[in-house]
Amino acid sequence: MISVNEYFGGNVKSLGYATVNGKSTVGVINEGEYEFSTESAEIMTVIQGKMEVKIQGQEDIRVYEDGDSYDVPANSIFRVNVPFQTSYLCEYE
Repeated sequence: MISVNEYFGGNVKSLGYATVNGKSTVGVINEGEYEFSTESAEIMTVIQGKMEVKIQGQEDIRVYEDGDSYDVPANSIFRVNVPFQTSYLCEYE
């Protein structure tokens, strides 16, 4: 089954699906700043675009671009600044 997700007034949209490795979503984020919270650990991969990311507990804002990945711990908050439309893959652990 494919699920359709929409957040922040339609500025973030994704499709959820299941793989042999677990659940994943693939989506697009419009330009803007967003704060997400997690229940499970996530691996975020920028497919195309750019994300400036601040993960709870980390000091620095880090920049991720095409093909870059970052880990987000379970039960945490992370902030994302997206300067232009960006696509991503989120894999849930």
